[in-house]
Amino acid sequence: MSAPEPRIVVETGLDARVAAIVEPVVEDLGYRLVRVKISAANGCTLQIMAERPDGTMTVEDCESVSRAVSPALDVEDPINRAYHLEVSSPGIDRPLVRASDFERWAGHEMKVELAVPQDGRKRYRGTLLGVNGDAAQVRLPDVKADQEDTVDIRLDDIGEAKLVLTDDLITAALQAEKAALAAQENKSFEQDNKPN
Repeated sequence: MSAPEPRIVVETGLDARVAAIVEPVVEDLGYRLVRVKISAANGCTLQIMAERPDGTMTVEDCESVSRAVSPALDVEDPINRAYHLEVSSPGIDRPLVRASDFERWAGHEMKVELAVPQDGRKRYRGTLLGVNGDAAQVRLPDVKADQEDTVDIRLDDIGEAKLVLTDDLITAALQAEKAALAAQENKSFEQDNKPN
């Protein structure tokens, strides 16, 4: 089994401490951690986003992850107050955290916030074109006539990247989910009908 693809957009502070606790548990179950975020919602909420390697995540998958990470969090006890645990899929307007995410969702609109400004700019919004070496290529709609409309944003400089909800993205996400579910059903059918 190959090593999981590392996340390039990662948490800081307490979120990072929680991610270090839950990521091995999530990976042992066969899922990929997308993001950990602690917020003040409902007093305090710990949100864990995860997905299968094919990008799908069912309610049952969320329940499995929740049952598995709860004991690890109870033992380590990283959050010093009561909190609500919420395990979810990344959703359609998902965060982009791995180089493969930037390839997979090429052609769709995204928003990027840099950890370090590039050419005096910290925020970008445009069409993701894919990955070029160690950079995400983005076509910008808001450039002057004499400026290049495509920028390379170093993946290591990205603080946060997220898809923008559009009709095209919804259609693509639904098609990808349908294809992934069909592949899972086909795999199950082949295993059930394999001669002993």
